[in-house]
Amino acid sequence: MLIRKKAVRIVTERLVLRLPEHSDYRSWASLRSASTEFLTPWEPSWATDHLTRKSFTNRVYWAQRSAKSDSAIPVFLERREDGVLLGAITLDNIRRGPSQAGTLGYWIGAVHARKGYMQEAILALVHYSFTNLDLSRIEAACLPENTASRGVLEKSGFKYEGVAQSYLQINGRWRNHVLYANLRGDRRGKTEVN
Repeated sequence: MLIRKKAVRIVTERLVLRLPEHSDYRSWASLRSASTEFLTPWEPSWATDHLTRKSFTNRVYWAQRSAKSDSAIPVFLERREDGVLLGAITLDNIRRGPSQAGTLGYWIGAVHARKGYMQEAILALVHYSFTNLDLSRIEAACLPENTASRGVLEKSGFKYEGVAQSYLQINGRWRNHVLYANLRGDRRGKTEVN
């Protein structure tokens, strides 16, 4: 894995993880629109302007400010071989001081799911977080019934830590989430949870 420090750009075997750009709008809107049924059961309700250019422009500016201020690393997953946008992954809520932690969130387009791209992206961003950002703990949460998300977290070295009651509003309802964490130098061993 090659990591460049000047801009947030992480290159893996099959992916480039990079900040979103204004020129990504059409690809992003098309992928999100085509994946609506696939994504909405697992995400907060989309605003009425979710897929608009104005909303996307605000996302791009937020991503740039967040990366510059070291408060989040919001990157797109681009396939190296052809530059196709696959999804996105964000390390958000970066906390410094005694905590040295961040929270991971991600999505992938329906057509690109279950091909190992997200695991590759998670592994790369976690490595980047531990080595370049000096974080100690990466947290993630998902719905208990989201077996695909739970599986990719567990395959990526995250360990189950418990349940958070009414953690996030998903698709318009407050929902419980299962909590996972990946620790730098983790010695807890593998956890098996049903």
